[in-house]
Amino acid sequence: MKKRPPLPLRLHVPEPSGRPGHPTDFSYLHLSPAGAARRPPVNTPPVKTEDLAYSLVRVLDDEGRAVGPWAPKVEPADLIRGLRAMMKTRLFDARMLIAQRQKKISFYMQCLGEEAIACAHTQALQPGDMCFPTYRQQGLLLARDDVSMVDMMCQLMSNPRDPLKGRQLPVMYSIKRAGFFSIAGNLANQFIQAVGWAMASAIKGDTKIASAWIGDGATAEADFHTALTFAHVYRAPVILNVVNNQYAISTFQAIAGGEATTFAARGVGCGIASLRVDGNDFLAVLAASRWAAERARSNLGPALIEWVTYRAGAHSTSDDPSRYRPADDWTRFPLGDPIARLKQHLIALKAWSDAQHEAAQKELEAEVLAAQKEAESHGTLLDGHIPPLESMFQDVYQEMPAHLKRQLAQLEAEHGVRS
Repeated sequence: MKKRPPLPLRLHVPEPSGRPGHPTDFSYLHLSPAGAARRPPVNTPPVKTEDLAYSLVRVLDDEGRAVGPWAPKVEPADLIRGLRAMMKTRLFDARMLIAQRQKKISFYMQCLGEEAIACAHTQALQPGDMCFPTYRQQGLLLARDDVSMVDMMCQLMSNPRDPLKGRQLPVMYSIKRAGFFSIAGNLANQFIQAVGWAMASAIKGDTKIASAWIGDGATAEADFHTALTFAHVYRAPVILNVVNNQYAISTFQAIAGGEATTFAARGVGCGIASLRVDGNDFLAVLAASRWAAERARSNLGPALIEWVTYRAGAHSTSDDPSRYRPADDWTRFPLGDPIARLKQHLIALKAWSDAQHEAAQKELEAEVLAAQKEAESHGTLLDGHIPPLESMFQDVYQEMPAHLKRQLAQLEAEHGVRS
């Protein structure tokens, strides 16, 4: 019998399930009903979390009720604090987006639709813990009462009060006392840094843990896999957060490997306890973050959490998402708006009302506007107020070496700079 010639090979290139003009089919998300995912003991072996890497941990149902084993014990006051933090984060983003369009700042990246992840995660951390974030976790800072919005805005505006003295891009904050490690433009390196920091904490016999952050696209970087290996081998006390907001700069998450599997499954494959969680459910985020933090703090090793959410806005102010996805995608995203969902839950608890929400909105708007007014009083890019030239020589060495002293003297002579 004559053999048929082999069929030619074909390269598979993942495609998103929606394009401009064609509504997205979100069935690829494989959602689980609220309350359906089991909650394992904190000391469960990593291999026993495999099912949780493919299901979805959810607490809030469609009526705003907290259901299932993951429903956390939390006081309404803490939920209100979290709601206000999310509202403030969204207002902060909106004002800074306008400031960028007015050329007062050069660049901005908002976290619209993702506010619950950072704001709820903050409540699971303790003083001294260190976050190694990417550029969409401003909620980690805005959820805290001891972080100045004015300082954050001055850094965005690159004015003389910029605490980083013009040495960082806007949105790349660095606040050590707030447990917020310097953001870097190089993707995925913060995962390795977080694991190393956590290992050092364990070596010292300390009690502090690390929390690492990465986006779905950056999981394709080699640093991500190296970090997972070290975290597993040395049982580093670290939470490995993968924010799957469905899109990198303009490429769908399937290009990074999220088509036939989940990002949480990569953790299980590396011997790390892993969860896949509804990132737009404040209570689910809080419960999963507490579970992972307790695991790390109890010398039980790392945990990887894939937060399923949606980037409602553009990747940055340099991006136009309507070129590669439907413009109304966020309004149809099946996991909804994290602020609206927590508001609904608090109203169901009779701990909140529409009137209180409206009053909080106005109060927070006034707070953000007042901070912006103060920050702009120190200058913006639009009026040319920038950190003084001599600041580039400061805070580099404990004692300025001779060659920098000569350069500073030359700068002073040529431009009238004061040393």
